[in-house]
Amino acid sequence: KLIEPYVKDGQVVADLGCGSGYYTFALAELVGSKGKVYAVDLGKNCIRALEKKVRKSGYRNIEAHASSASDVSFMKDRSVDFVLANGLLCSMAEHRKEAVNEIKRILKREGQAYLSLGAGPPFGYVDQAEWDDILEGFKIEQGGSYKEKWALVSAKQE
Repeated sequence: KLIEPYVKDGQVVADLGCGSGYYTFALAELVGSKGKVYAVDLGKNCIRALEKKVRKSGYRNIEAHASSASDVSFMKDRSVDFVLANGLLCSMAEHRKEAVNEIKRILKREGQAYLSLGAGPPFGYVDQAEWDDILEGFKIEQGGSYKEKWALVSAKQE
């Protein structure tokens, strides 16, 4: 229900910080056989577990990568319709700025990204000033306040 309104059949989606695939399979259902889901997580064990689930379930539209969200060079510029970064940025001890830059790079001009913080300091790494700075680089579609800790954003048109 969280992502369903934003993801359509045939789209290319990036699930950054996918873990073992909680949202990945829902995204794969939404984009269908003509779409694609990049599932990205730094944890190699998470990606191995996800790949095992993918093989067992028969999904052909999920491409898993053990990588930091700060380096998704395997995705082309402006090639992704929707980015899900649910709880990603607040859990990155470093390289958050690079991850945000990668989201901007891969997002299509008409694409959207759902960014959320699980928690602020001391449990998460992103404080209000940094959250505001992150959002400054996007057009805010919905949400955005630090109190809400989530935002649906799109690329800023230059």
